[in-house]
Amino acid sequence: MTHQFKFCPSCATPLEWIAKLEDGGEKERLRCVACGYTHWNNPTPVLAAVIEYQGQILLARNAAWSGKMYALITGFMEAGETPERGIAREIKEETNLDASALDLIGVYDFQRMNQIIIAYHALAEGEVQLSPELADYRLYTPEAVKCWPSSTGYALADWLKSRGHEPQFVEWPRT
Repeated sequence: MTHQFKFCPSCATPLEWIAKLEDGGEKERLRCVACGYTHWNNPTPVLAAVIEYQGQILLARNAAWSGKMYALITGFMEAGETPERGIAREIKEETNLDASALDLIGVYDFQRMNQIIIAYHALAEGEVQLSPELADYRLYTPEAVKCWPSSTGYALADWLKSRGHEPQFVEWPRT
């Protein structure tokens, strides 16, 4: 789900799909015929964490989600921060936990949202206090946690494999 710009953010002229020669060949993008603005529509980096807390994996449910899905803590990087600092900040903001160690799990494609997921494993300590963004959290043993067939679910699966566990995936409803 990508946001579709309709008007130029610089001069308010309606944007048009125009092909131009760029590095790598001709590329059609939304462009402004009046001022030359180009909407690049590049993927947004999103940070995610497999949080290990008291020997278990912490998954949380977003307050805005319907249903009972629990997932990794995620968030956007702020300008001027490193991915490591960003995920440590997100963990603190959303759970009140302090990340004592961070290790990169991998980078994952999330085209449906036009995002790139940068996933970390975090050892965390402290007392869980959820932000208003989160409705609930649960702790899972590595043997009991179920992965989901999407970017952050694959990050969790990769982390489980790295620890000698065979990931199990939930059935995902097809839409």
